[in-house]
Amino acid sequence: MCRQALKAKRDCCVFSLSGLQEPYANKQSNKRKMSLRKVNISILIVAVVIFLLVLHHNFLGLSDFLKRELTDANPLGLQPVDFIPAVPQRLADERNDKEISVVIAASDERLGGAIAAMNSIYHHTRSNVVFHIVTLNDTVDHLRLWLSNSALKNLRYRILDFDPRVLEGKIEVDPQKADTLKPLTFARFYLPSLVPHAEKAIYVDDDVIVQDDILELYNTPLKPGHAAAFSDDCDSITNKVAVRGAGNQYNYIGFLDYKKETIRKLAMKANTCSFNPGVIVANLTEWKLQNITKQLEKWMALNVVEQLYSRTLAGSITTPPLLIVFYKQHSSIDPMWNVRHLGSTAGKRYSPQFVKAAKLLHWNGHFKPWGRTASYAEVWEKWYIPDPTGKFSLIRRHSEAYEAK
Repeated sequence: MCRQALKAKRDCCVFSLSGLQEPYANKQSNKRKMSLRKVNISILIVAVVIFLLVLHHNFLGLSDFLKRELTDANPLGLQPVDFIPAVPQRLADERNDKEISVVIAASDERLGGAIAAMNSIYHHTRSNVVFHIVTLNDTVDHLRLWLSNSALKNLRYRILDFDPRVLEGKIEVDPQKADTLKPLTFARFYLPSLVPHAEKAIYVDDDVIVQDDILELYNTPLKPGHAAAFSDDCDSITNKVAVRGAGNQYNYIGFLDYKKETIRKLAMKANTCSFNPGVIVANLTEWKLQNITKQLEKWMALNVVEQLYSRTLAGSITTPPLLIVFYKQHSSIDPMWNVRHLGSTAGKRYSPQFVKAAKLLHWNGHFKPWGRTASYAEVWEKWYIPDPTGKFSLIRRHSEAYEAK
C-alpha cells in the first residue's frame, strides 16, 4: 500500500513538472521572436538613417555645385540664362569630342550679325563648339527665339546676361553720345568670367563669318607667358590701312595720345604695330595668372581721368587698353584668320579669289554686311538666317524693294 502510494505521488509530481515546463518553453520562444523582431527593426532603422545621410550629403554637394555655377560670374553681374548641354547622339558621334569655347557678343540691333557668325562657324567644323553668347537682358527672349530656328537647333550655347553697371567709373559717357556707347564691346575684357571652366577660348566680333574649321584657329600656338593671340595690323594682308578720319590706325600712335606723360612713361614705341581685337585666341589660365582683366580696368579708369586715348580714334575705345596691356606680350594669329577692313569702305578692297580663300572675313568699320553698301555682302548673306520676328532686317532689301516699285 505504501509502495503504491509513493509511486502515485511520484507520477503526479512528474506530470505536474512536465505541465509546468511546456508554458515555460513557449514563453522562451516568444522572447526569442521578440528579440529577433527588435534586431530587424534596429537594422532597418540604421539602414534608413544611412540612406538619409547619403541623400543629405549628395544634396549638399549638388547645392554647392549650383552655387558655384551662379557665383562664378557674379562679380560681373553675369548670369547663365540658357544652356543646351548636348547635341543629339547622332551628331555627337559625327563630331570631334574636343570642346571649343567661342565667345560672341550679341546686341539687339546687331543680332543678325551674331546669328550669321555662329551659323558659319557651326557649318564649317566637326568639332564640339559651345557658344557663350553675351547679351543684355532685353535681348534674351529675341535671341532664344531666333536660335530655335531649325537651321540652328543643334547649336550648343549658353546665354549670358551682361550687367553694364560693371563698367561704371571705367568709361566716359558723353551725354550727347550716350546712345553710341555699346557696353557689350567690353565683354572681351572679361573672358575668364564668361568661360570660367575653360583653359582656352576664342572671341570673335559679331561682324565676321568663318569659312574654315574653327579648330585650326583654336589650335593657334601661344608663346609661354602669353595670355592672348591677335592678328597684327602690319601683316602682309592689311599693311598700313588708313581709315578716313581716324589717322594711322596700324600703329600705336593712332590709338594713344603720346603727348600725355602717363603714356610716355610706358616707353612704348609710337610706331609699334597695333593689332585688331576683333578675333582673339586666349589662354585663360595665363589670363587669370596675370590678372589681365584688372589691368585692363585700370587703364580704362585712368583714361576717364586723364584722356589717354588718341583724339583721332574712330570710336574704337576697346583697343587702346588692350594695346597697353599686351604691348610686346602677345602671340600672332594667321592673317588669313582675320581678313578685315571689309567694312572700312563701300568699295571692294580684295579680289573675289582672295575673299574666297580667306578663313575668316571681318567687316570692321562703318559699313556692315547687313547694311546697304557693304562690300561682299552677298558672301555674308549666305550664312544669314532671317529673323522669325521680323525685328531685324537687311537694310538693302528695303532699298532694293523700294527701287523695284
